[in-house]
Amino acid sequence: MSELKRTPLYDEHLAAGAKMVEFGGWLMPVQYEGILKEHETVRSAAGLFDVSHMGEIQITGPGARELIQSIITNDVNRLTPGAALYTPMCHPTGGTVDDLLVYQLEENQYLLVVNAANIEKDYNWVKVYANEGVEVKNVSDVTCQLALQGPRAIKILQKLTSVDLNEIKHFHFVYGPVEGINCLISRTGYTGEDGFELYFPAEHARLLWRAILAAGQGEGIKPVGLGARDTLRFEACLALYGHELTDSVSPVMAGLGWTVKFNKGDFVGREALLQQKETGPSHKLVGLEMIDRGIPRQGYTISKDGQEVGWITSGTFAPSIGKNLGLGYVAAQWVAVGTELDIMVRGKALKAKIVPKPFYKREG
Repeated sequence: MSELKRTPLYDEHLAAGAKMVEFGGWLMPVQYEGILKEHETVRSAAGLFDVSHMGEIQITGPGARELIQSIITNDVNRLTPGAALYTPMCHPTGGTVDDLLVYQLEENQYLLVVNAANIEKDYNWVKVYANEGVEVKNVSDVTCQLALQGPRAIKILQKLTSVDLNEIKHFHFVYGPVEGINCLISRTGYTGEDGFELYFPAEHARLLWRAILAAGQGEGIKPVGLGARDTLRFEACLALYGHELTDSVSPVMAGLGWTVKFNKGDFVGREALLQQKETGPSHKLVGLEMIDRGIPRQGYTISKDGQEVGWITSGTFAPSIGKNLGLGYVAAQWVAVGTELDIMVRGKALKAKIVPKPFYKREG
């Protein structure tokens, strides 16, 4: 097994008492004080995440837009410099290669932000479709990303920058100084809360990490690990690659049809996705609330009247809701809200019911 990678903040995590685990080929902090406390910190104040394990692929040149348009399901023509969009990238079969963010940096320059475990896979995938004159560069190793999320994120970050953060719209970004370091400051988020992401050269990671934590003293800021990042995104019903999306699961099946723009012209996977849209997917992603005691875990079978009808993709105790909840794929005829199903937990059938998604939505 190859050695696990470490972000430039590895020693900072250890000093803060983090429990480190393997994630996508990286050693990452899963928690510091505890998942429940860190979850509540993001919902009520602000949490700082090291997400430097995420991948960044830069695409430059006159054909950059056409290349991206041909390999993603969303419409890159919607972008102008300073804007970003969320999109799946699909196989010809309709299954998902990855889900990612596309930032348009300049007229012929884009940044793809991809999942940590898929960096090499995505880089090689893009290279296959790149024409001569388009440069595809993996800049993951020299780029760091921090995410500051929560209702006090804007107040904390504003102390460190002259940029008016209120002027950055959702899924937009600007370049500006943060504690004197030039950053790409974006406003996307993966927690269900408002917040910002900072992209900057890796050598400045420790300086910015410490500066943001110092600026947040008195505002309740805490470093937050991947454990709470997962419970936060789960409550907001945001897909996690390897769970809700995989090489064999399409965005249409995942309820992400709004990211698939059939009218933009041809793209990889269009034919398969169009067919799935027209006939309807065999299974759909639903929210589940446990009636019996128990937690639905990834991979558990979902049954109806003794017949297998689906599988769990993610499940946990949802701290903001106070209930055991799950996300899972269920055969299309059984997806109505209120339908009762069984989750097979260690050979025992536990009752659950389908509930609306998302489980959590912040006010305003």
